[in-house]
Amino acid sequence: MSKLEQILVLDPPNDLKFKGPFTDVVTANLKLKNPSEKKVCFKVKTTAPRRYCVRPNSGIIEPGATLTISVMLQPFDYDPNEKSKHKFMVQAIFAPGTLADTEALWKDAKPDELMDSKLRCVFELPSENDKVNDVDAPVKSASVLNSSKADGSLAPKPVSAALDDSEKKKVLEECKRLQSEAIKLNEENRQLKDEGLRLRKFQRSEHATTNSRPPIGRESATSSLPSLLVVIAAIFIGFFLGKFIL
Repeated sequence: MSKLEQILVLDPPNDLKFKGPFTDVVTANLKLKNPSEKKVCFKVKTTAPRRYCVRPNSGIIEPGATLTISVMLQPFDYDPNEKSKHKFMVQAIFAPGTLADTEALWKDAKPDELMDSKLRCVFELPSENDKVNDVDAPVKSASVLNSSKADGSLAPKPVSAALDDSEKKKVLEECKRLQSEAIKLNEENRQLKDEGLRLRKFQRSEHATTNSRPPIGRESATSSLPSLLVVIAAIFIGFFLGKFIL
């Protein structure tokens, strides 16, 4: 019995192209379309499993549905003189009415039930035109941005132009109120400074007056001392006069 023809439609059909530089992961997409009226199980295999990551690498495609497979090439040192020998194979098989275990389905599948397609891997480095286009792209975008700024189409409008008259009045009134409050605060601050200076001057004058004033007891004792001497002198004078008279 001849082998079944592949029921899935592959896009691309023959080559998987990977465009460098290959210093980072490079991804190529493979689309699988099921044009039949039956469910189809698929599996993707490669001759270099350590160099590629395939998501998803197996599954079921509903009738009339299309599934995109991401094939990710891992970074490597590219040698343009070395031809790629990597290949992929897409195997397919019609799913039975009741499918419980896909692993068992693939394990028990007969060779004449399997359908497969092979693809070749192609590595390409970016051409000089691609490099020039990559460099020109940001330059063009920058020139467009500069021309737009020159025209004023992208220039932001001033805030005052966006405000209406009522909002302008509110802003002006608020500014005036804040200015008046600032003036009042400055005046109060000046008054407090003047009051402090007057208090310091008054305290200094009171302190000087207190130090220059003599004690009350010393003044009375000094003033009463001449009177006491006069009395004593009068007594002696009277005593001596009495003796002379007698």
